[in-house]
Amino acid sequence: MPFEAPAARVRERLARLVELRPQEFIVLAWAWLYVLALMAAYYVIRPIRDTMGVEGGVENLQWLFTGTLLAMLAINPPYAALVRRLPRVRFITWTYLFFATNLIGFIFLLQAADEMQRIWIGRGFFIWVSVFNLFVVSVFWALMVDVFRAEQARRLFGLISAGATVGAICGSARASGLASRLEAHWLLSASALLLLLAVLAVRRLSQLAPHLREPGSDAAAAAEREAEAPVGGSILSGLTHMLRSPYLLGIGAYILLFTVTSTFLYFQQASIVRDHFPDRASRTAFFANVDLVVNILTLLLQVFLTSRFIKCFGVAIAAAVLPALSLAGFGLLALAPTVAAIVAVQVLRRVANFGLAKPTREMLFTVLPREDKYKAKSVLDTVVYRSGDQLGSWSYALLGSLGAGVAGVALTAVPLAALWVGNALWLGRRQKQLAAEAAQR
Repeated sequence: MPFEAPAARVRERLARLVELRPQEFIVLAWAWLYVLALMAAYYVIRPIRDTMGVEGGVENLQWLFTGTLLAMLAINPPYAALVRRLPRVRFITWTYLFFATNLIGFIFLLQAADEMQRIWIGRGFFIWVSVFNLFVVSVFWALMVDVFRAEQARRLFGLISAGATVGAICGSARASGLASRLEAHWLLSASALLLLLAVLAVRRLSQLAPHLREPGSDAAAAAEREAEAPVGGSILSGLTHMLRSPYLLGIGAYILLFTVTSTFLYFQQASIVRDHFPDRASRTAFFANVDLVVNILTLLLQVFLTSRFIKCFGVAIAAAVLPALSLAGFGLLALAPTVAAIVAVQVLRRVANFGLAKPTREMLFTVLPREDKYKAKSVLDTVVYRSGDQLGSWSYALLGSLGAGVAGVALTAVPLAALWVGNALWLGRRQKQLAAEAAQR
């Protein structure tokens, strides 16, 4: 058939980058399309969110982070109820259709609003996008850690993350090119359509997932039963399991330390944009261009280095790279608090996060029970993540009220980054132990 020869060539080229087995190719391809659509949908609207956040006042951003945390707390119980009652393909589909419908609602609101109303709608949109980003990506990775085994994750998650980066590049490039020529509602429409494409990919991926197991084996039969069965458990089990498990609490600490330090840098960047870019279009274009640079560098890392690095050095070292880089970066900012240094540290951290820390962090969940992959993971990826934003934003405001500038904030972050390094090393060693125990079983 015409498609077979190009597909064979793609498989051969991928095999040079990672150890790819024949039955994994088609599942990997749909996973790529799925995450590509999701990230393009987010990055099309991300610069709009950041622009609206600046227009609402940088001094008010901590209140928007508070609103985001409250929204996360509100949305988790209904999501857990869906997970409890429905097969995974149905609760994932319903989740994405919910967010697509919300986007259509914002389109009508923005078109009908005057300038004062637009500021308040923009604040609501900032909170909504902050929820949307974490939730849809968390659901994607929950499916990935359910479909792929720990051994497959080490080989393939870097390549899957590259699909996320390609989607981010497409979305940010589109937003950058069209920001000055189109109204925001056109970009929101594109994001809604991409979510519908993600729904299609979810349904196909769920059908193909049993192909990752040996045909006719007990594992393949179990995978088919899992795909059709609800996850079960209680609505609050994600929270209760997390509080009882040192391993899950360790993952929570890793996420919390990442988000606190990220928020420090985000606020500094927002202040720079407010002071250096005079209008809405130039601010949106700046945010989109930064995203584009980050995503191109990230893609190079994911395609050529991520899987090899994890294979050579293991999960513990891979998880510790971002904390170690943050430790060095904040030390630099404490000594040389310049605009160029802030932008450089922000870009390098984001590249290290998306290129290495994010796929490594998702591997930590592959050794957990199925209920924890969907419920505890959701709590960690949303509520704990935004709690870190909250802690970071109010801490930043407190430090600012005490007269701390860039150097003072950076100096505060140095011991946090050092603690984060130790946490990452412990998590990596514990993941290795749990994976070995699961293999024995």
